[in-house]
Amino acid sequence: MNLNEFQQDIITGIPAILPAKKEYELAMNHAPKRKEILSPEEKILALKNALRYFPKDQHVELATEFSEELEKHGRIYMYRFRPDYKMYARPISEYPGKSLQAKAIMLMIQNNLDYAVAQHPHELITYGGNGAVFQNWIQYRLTMKYLSEMEDDQTLVMYSGHPLGLFPSHKDAPRVVVTNGMMIPNYSKPDDWEKFNALGVTQYGQMTAGSYMYIGPQGIVHGTTITVLNGFRKIKKEPGGNIFVTSGLGGMSGAQPKAGTIAGCITVCAEVNPKITRIRLEQGWVHEVFEELDSLVKRVREAQDNKEVVSIAYLGNVVDVWEKFDAENLHIDLGSDQTSLHNPWAGGYYPVGISFEESNRLMAEDPEQFRQKVQETLVRHAAAINAHTAKGTYFFDYGNAFLLETSRAGADVMAENGIDFKYPSYVQDIMGPMCFDYGFGPFRWVCASGKPEDLEKTDAIACAVLEEMKQNSPVEIQQQMADNIQWIKGAQENKLVVGSQARILYADAEGRMKIAAAFNDAISKGMIGPVVLGRDHHDVSGTDSPYRETSNIYDGSRFTADMAIQNVIGDSFRGATWVSIHNGGGVGWGEVINGGFGMLLDGSADADRKLKSMLHWDVNNGIARRNWARNEGAIFAIKRAMEAEPKLKVTIPELVDDEILRNL
Repeated sequence: MNLNEFQQDIITGIPAILPAKKEYELAMNHAPKRKEILSPEEKILALKNALRYFPKDQHVELATEFSEELEKHGRIYMYRFRPDYKMYARPISEYPGKSLQAKAIMLMIQNNLDYAVAQHPHELITYGGNGAVFQNWIQYRLTMKYLSEMEDDQTLVMYSGHPLGLFPSHKDAPRVVVTNGMMIPNYSKPDDWEKFNALGVTQYGQMTAGSYMYIGPQGIVHGTTITVLNGFRKIKKEPGGNIFVTSGLGGMSGAQPKAGTIAGCITVCAEVNPKITRIRLEQGWVHEVFEELDSLVKRVREAQDNKEVVSIAYLGNVVDVWEKFDAENLHIDLGSDQTSLHNPWAGGYYPVGISFEESNRLMAEDPEQFRQKVQETLVRHAAAINAHTAKGTYFFDYGNAFLLETSRAGADVMAENGIDFKYPSYVQDIMGPMCFDYGFGPFRWVCASGKPEDLEKTDAIACAVLEEMKQNSPVEIQQQMADNIQWIKGAQENKLVVGSQARILYADAEGRMKIAAAFNDAISKGMIGPVVLGRDHHDVSGTDSPYRETSNIYDGSRFTADMAIQNVIGDSFRGATWVSIHNGGGVGWGEVINGGFGMLLDGSADADRKLKSMLHWDVNNGIARRNWARNEGAIFAIKRAMEAEPKLKVTIPELVDDEILRNL
């Protein structure tokens, strides 16, 4: 398909003549069949909901087809309408349309669905087993058509994957406003997602899937690298020759072995899916794959003896690894887990002792037995971890709801008070006090030209900005600055790009604004093409998540979601190109509220004005909230922010002497 044909396909949107049916490609990594949850009457409703996109003369043929999809897959994906062109982030100039901002969003949408990026691309799922960009292919087609027609005084409204329509607005308004899964609170249980997603009325946007801001596993590589480095610092060990054991190679979790290699340790990562294990080996994100435990133990001991930096995948269940290493008295230094336990009953976690294929069958045909097997495995998993931590292993919950689900399964993971977990979240111990409280979080950018040389130039610009800032940074944030300078200097050689020409680093508000302003200046001078700014929702301000992002909030407010909502509202009127708010994310439907944004830099004075206003708020909103929770680092950071910006005035908490309260 040539460029003109591609552009015409985008402009056409829903084809007037039905395209030929497409074969179900068995070689593709498909989403598992979703469980049977709709009543006969609800199945009729699901079909009515799907058919409303089409003229009546197509209903007879499509009704039969969509009914078959619903029965076979548990969802209506509308496979017939999957485009014939290759799905990837093209240079921004190749997209049809009237608005450069709209073209940037089209680029980011296609990046999320790139086969090299997406976990289940034919089901429009980017990562996490259920993190969807759209519910079906017609929603994709209609959205891309609207974006091709959009002008800079219009806003596209997205209801959980469905493009509600283009509305008049103004040039400083967001071009797109996205909501995903925003349920009435009493309808936010896991089975509610299954039901209402099957009906075609809501979706799970994960963190950056449904907000068009996923950049492949690079984002989590950086966060995991920082986590692993600081994990070893916490236990006062060098990474070299020491072991990090975890699980999950699909979606974001596939970044773990790459991060372990950058940190300089031995990484052992278990995965039950042969396809994704092979992909990670081909990508070079793991160095070796073992399918037999004795061979794995022998190889790990060899790596220890030689102090190798190596990432090893085990094709099998991680519970077997933990138990085998315990039996062999093989010491694990750091341990974690990054399976998709926010989605434990629909492919996020697999039971031990049952094949991958049999598990997928049970999941769809006998969900109650599958649930029981998963919970039995979680109890064994926790017991094996407890055996290792008794020998000195440092285990942390990586924010995937591991401890939450093991506790629900009845595993021994609770602290003596019966309220807290016996193991910390990585945010509680590492990312919260070391990064988020000081305003450091996952700032990212995408070079919309698609040119690797533009990415190389932006790396150099960002590095120069950070090095200059470090010279005058207070001692409290010197380590964060040094880690990120080291990261950006090694970014090219570590070959982190998957999909779009994207980069991530952890920066505070000052760093984000200065880097973005430097990019915009370079664009205005013709040194580089347009740049899309964004961040992971896993950040200082973007997410309210009591078991992850806000788990180090101790004033009782960690179960509130004011911060994420305020964050998106503030971003929308301070210049974001698009904003998004989601129910659900890395820790599960009903467990978290995620807010995100995207912003196009085009070299204009408008872009310079917007980036300074929006990025300042986007970070300091969260620091202010963390300050009010009495977090020491955040109190320091917000006072420093107020000194730099006289118009910023934030309430500082008075600290209470505990002795006064004890004497009561």
